[in-house]
Amino acid sequence: MRVTVYSTRPYDRQFLSAAAAGGPHDLVFLEHRLDASSVATAAGSQAVCAFVNDQLDAGVLQALHALGVRLVVLRSAGFNHVDLQAAAQLGLMVGRVPEYSPHAVAEHTAALVLTLNRKIHRAHARVREGNFALEGLLGFDLFGRTVGIIGTGKIGMCFWRIMAGFGCRVLAHDPRPSPEAQAGGLQYVGLAELLGASDIVSLHCPLTPQTHHLIDAAALAQMKPGAMLINTSRGAVVDTPAVIVSLKSGALGSLGLDVYEEEADLFFRDLSGQAIRDDVFARLLTFPNVIVTGHQAFFTEDALRAIAETTLANIDAFETQGRPLHAVSVERLV
Repeated sequence: MRVTVYSTRPYDRQFLSAAAAGGPHDLVFLEHRLDASSVATAAGSQAVCAFVNDQLDAGVLQALHALGVRLVVLRSAGFNHVDLQAAAQLGLMVGRVPEYSPHAVAEHTAALVLTLNRKIHRAHARVREGNFALEGLLGFDLFGRTVGIIGTGKIGMCFWRIMAGFGCRVLAHDPRPSPEAQAGGLQYVGLAELLGASDIVSLHCPLTPQTHHLIDAAALAQMKPGAMLINTSRGAVVDTPAVIVSLKSGALGSLGLDVYEEEADLFFRDLSGQAIRDDVFARLLTFPNVIVTGHQAFFTEDALRAIAETTLANIDAFETQGRPLHAVSVERLV
């Protein structure tokens, strides 16, 4: 099967090529994103492989279908960038990577917490300039603090165990509580209670119509004064302008982001020689108590290997059985 792979970087080529070695599939790697302006490049392929910032709206899916594409495989767990209703109407199958390394994302989340709390980013910059003063670097013990986790899928569960290892009290909120977590003693509470009680709030929920701007001005007003907010899920779970207002007032103590609502024109590219044209994002970077990483929480050797192997398994299953191994249907939106 010929598969056009979009939004590829050298590491994508490395791991996908290794997973496909010796197999029957012809992978065509393209650096540009999949959207309405580039969809014609899928001509001749029976499948396309997309990443988180590729656009798979109804128009793009219709164009893919007209070109003969019958399978969309995602190199991600999230599928909010795909119009699943349109895919179902067209008869296009959609597969994803439901999990690759939840430890990778959970560990990166913990790294953001530790960096913000102990001001590691600021201390590193000072020491490189010969400044060894400690003023402004004061943190707090994680032991005994309350951490609120919104979303207890596999990543949320991993993060729970990490923070419990620090001796934190952990609260959770999820419309579908995990029986495993409940059996292990994780305490589920309402969203308002979690926001009001937590010193650190970490987001691990998918982006759905219900979670879009879940953390808005009203939610931020419910948070404990001076609390830390971490988002390694999807950018649009957070209302960024509302967060900036909260940071400016001092109500929100610190912010760690690995995702951003308008990241498609920023992340996974080297823009060091250009001015950042996104004024909201540029404003975020002016705060000393904000850390932003460029959607790298997943970026470990273990995760990339698992993503590549699962992606090829989805393609194999579609070719032999007519359905990807990890299919996503419109019912997932309910």
